[in-house]
Amino acid sequence: MFRILPWAFRYASIHSLIILAVGLLVSSTIGAEQEATLKRPNVLFIAVDDLRPELGCYGSEAVKSPNIDRLANSGVTFTSAYCQQAVCNPSRASLLTGLRPDTICVWDLPTHFRAKRPDTVTLPQCFLQQGYHTAVIGKIFHHNLTLMDPVSWSEPRLDTPDADKRKMFYPGVEYLDPKTQARVDRIFQGLLDEGQTREYVHLLGHRHIKLKATECSDVPDNAYFDGAQTDVAVAKLAELKRQGKPFFFGVGYHKPHLPFTAPKKYWDMYDRDRIPLAENDFLPKGAPPMAMSTMRELRDYEDMSDLPETSEGPVSADRARLLRHGYLACVSYVDAQIGRLLDELEKLDLDDDTIVVLWGDHGWKLGEHRGWCKMTNYEIDTRVPLIVRVPGAKGNGKPCGRLVEFVDIYPTLCDLAGLDAPAELEGTSFVSLLDDCDRPWKKAAFSQFLRTDKWMGSEGIPYMGYAIRTPEWRYVEWYRWDAENATCRELVGRELYDERKDPDENVNLIDSPEHQATIETLAEQLKSGWKAARP
Repeated sequence: MFRILPWAFRYASIHSLIILAVGLLVSSTIGAEQEATLKRPNVLFIAVDDLRPELGCYGSEAVKSPNIDRLANSGVTFTSAYCQQAVCNPSRASLLTGLRPDTICVWDLPTHFRAKRPDTVTLPQCFLQQGYHTAVIGKIFHHNLTLMDPVSWSEPRLDTPDADKRKMFYPGVEYLDPKTQARVDRIFQGLLDEGQTREYVHLLGHRHIKLKATECSDVPDNAYFDGAQTDVAVAKLAELKRQGKPFFFGVGYHKPHLPFTAPKKYWDMYDRDRIPLAENDFLPKGAPPMAMSTMRELRDYEDMSDLPETSEGPVSADRARLLRHGYLACVSYVDAQIGRLLDELEKLDLDDDTIVVLWGDHGWKLGEHRGWCKMTNYEIDTRVPLIVRVPGAKGNGKPCGRLVEFVDIYPTLCDLAGLDAPAELEGTSFVSLLDDCDRPWKKAAFSQFLRTDKWMGSEGIPYMGYAIRTPEWRYVEWYRWDAENATCRELVGRELYDERKDPDENVNLIDSPEHQATIETLAEQLKSGWKAARP
């Protein structure tokens, strides 16, 4: 007998249920495999690299994000969503496995989660195993050029057209400047002459040639990688519809990740002189030194090599405005590409059958706490944009301020699609929040960060910081990290921030006598862990 899935009952209109009931009568002879997948919702899974929740739908007046805003107007915008670690690979690995960094032992960029958890079933793999066609383009897993985790997908990762290999291998590299491109070509040719493989050279071009941190060129959207990728993604949506099978389609955008390269028309949307600078361009008072981030990621670019090596020195106002301008231009550029995806869903009449999830893998600093990029346990780095649109959900068009975590996305999507989720998942399905944004929910969200880079002039001493975020507080414990045994040693620093009175986290209250009882309570909550914080 044909099975009506829970998501259909929850979100279908009376009219559509009548149509569905008629469909049941005429489809009673459908085979069991078809029966299990027919009428399940599609999933459009949009990842945006380094996107912080500075968007119109999050209350920002500085950024122009009309397409993400219209998605928010038709979905639920989670205003208190948190990643598990504020750097690409650990954050994405945790989200896509539904497991926390300490469980999958992924705390850095190089480690692939399957090195420690070879049998883990990923989110797209779970959909694939239960009848979905899974496809991907762009950056979903962090290791998108070396290993996109083939067992998670029904087909190889899609690429941009072969006519311009630069779009494939140098996204973000400043290839449109003839002088710079000639230099890049010489570097690559030299590597080939030395005997390196072409595949290695292409990979190097994508990840390690860092010449200029910004670029503004008067070119069409598809001259850059994200625009060219959207051309392919739009065409793929039509193909997925023709297949007549429910799909899970991951589309991962590279911008606004450094370098800040976007077509000129998106730069022209902003007046640089009117772009506000960070109001807290100073280090948090009383914070332990390992809590700070360096500017390493930004300083890797040759035109930024004169920046302070640590966070002790400020960036000039002119340079800060240039960088913030570039970031906002990239956000608006990606916003336009997302708009094209949403338009195509409507054009194909897929919008009523498709769950749309948009997420940024972590926050990002634009001068806050005298920092740039990510890689801390602070609110500015761990708080993330998350918008979920489920057709017919009662909460659509509303913000939800309840604490949610990236590990919650996996079980939520399984619930919505009527799939059996792995028992080992460490998140909590927030399906009920999609109907009632104000219901009681989690007591806390958990993040962590492994500090192994230079900090405040020192190097070579690893530290692990564990953070708990409640509606009122952020509490952090820093431990000396035993890298050989992957365990914590002695406690070396703590932080406490009052999120109601000090939302920018500018003053560490850990030594305040009046807050000692709060500290003891939060320390116990942190020790008890995520299971004790579940709703």
